[in-house]
Amino acid sequence: MTQPPWRRERREHFPGVPAWSLATSRLAPEEFGVSRLEDVTREWAWGGDGAGGDGTGVDGTGDGVAGRADGAGVRVCVLDTGVDGGHPRVGGLERSLVVADGEDLTVVDCDPVDPVGHGTACAGVIRSIAPAVSLTSVRVLTDGRSGSGAALLAGLRWAVEEGFDLVNLSLSTTRSRYLPELHELADRAYFRRCLLVASAHNMPVVSFPWTFSSVISVASHDEPDPMTYYYNPAPPAEFLARGVRVPVAWRRGREIRSTGNSFAAPHITGICALILSRHRWMTPFQLKSVLYLAASNVVVSKGGAHVRA
Repeated sequence: MTQPPWRRERREHFPGVPAWSLATSRLAPEEFGVSRLEDVTREWAWGGDGAGGDGTGVDGTGDGVAGRADGAGVRVCVLDTGVDGGHPRVGGLERSLVVADGEDLTVVDCDPVDPVGHGTACAGVIRSIAPAVSLTSVRVLTDGRSGSGAALLAGLRWAVEEGFDLVNLSLSTTRSRYLPELHELADRAYFRRCLLVASAHNMPVVSFPWTFSSVISVASHDEPDPMTYYYNPAPPAEFLARGVRVPVAWRRGREIRSTGNSFAAPHITGICALILSRHRWMTPFQLKSVLYLAASNVVVSKGGAHVRA
């Protein structure tokens, strides 16, 4: 399969046409083979209500795919407290990095460790749903609850420029001075086909970036099934996923049960990875639409009767 257009070098500008345009009289528009979003079901989206499978059978458009998706070929970045790459629930990392202190914040490689456990928990949830996904950790938080806004911006900017398919953000900031740059980064990610999955704040306060329309925003429900999620008709939190008493990986190889929107977001990130591994040319707009159509509470009209999708 050739690379999608958004992963290639930008086409040269044609004199005589406005910026961002294409002189189609001289260069034909590229055919864009994408899956039609008709009759979207979980079976169509990722192969059913479980994870796993061999990930084979993917063609250039994502149509006619056989087997259950497992996240193969999808790159996910976890911006958090770091990730313990040796934890059994994580199963290894592609890379581990940290935003280094200094006058100019830089993102540098580091040991795959997590002094807190929060990032390890999120990575373990993603792996449990999409076992073949490629995981990278960028540490932007220090004590599990706080970090500098500058570090968050530096880590997110790096992840967007690196071209990850998905970025899991189980964090947010209430500080409005970071709003303009954070908003610009979220929009840049969207147009680079890098989808941000952000957890809602655990308190009823306004924070960012989960309130941006260019991201997938996630809050919790209290059911035990990791593959059950709901569309929320009253945003800003668009989706509800498992986030109450979730069994998660923790530091020093432990496992605990924890509650929070932080753990709802990686459930949706994992499901997004399943969908993308089956439909590699799907854009963020389409992916969000598929999530909506495959949600457990969305019904479709068939001959006048509404039934579960």
